[in-house]
Amino acid sequence: MRIESPRSISKSLLILIFFAATAASVTTEIAMAAEPEQVAPAAAAAQEAAVHIVYVSRPEDADAEEFHIRTLAAVLGSEEKAKEAVLYHYKHAASGFSAKLTPQQVEELKKQPGVLQVVPSQTYHLHGPGAGTTSTTGLV
Repeated sequence: MRIESPRSISKSLLILIFFAATAASVTTEIAMAAEPEQVAPAAAAAQEAAVHIVYVSRPEDADAEEFHIRTLAAVLGSEEKAKEAVLYHYKHAASGFSAKLTPQQVEELKKQPGVLQVVPSQTYHLHGPGAGTTSTTGLV
């Protein structure tokens, strides 16, 4: 029976530790390579379009809807895309429109001439039994 010297045991142990560390490193790299798939939904969620109200100061002689479309087309790239994105035109009490926009589009739109403010659309509920829900019970 051969007895290993302490020095050869130490070498064997160091080699074993080296391989274990290398394997752990490779496992970490593989896990990190898989993470973009897990991070991508979070990035996609940040780019999801949400309804925003865009308040504008349009020239008095300009048609409200045409001005809204031209303003939004500058950000979306075409009047066709702008027409598809607009949900409603505000022309009486205030001048503006509502549209589904990504956070990046909101930032670009804020830089456009005539745009006064871009705010997320919010729904408010009246007081009463149905307040805080989508039900209209009690609001007759």
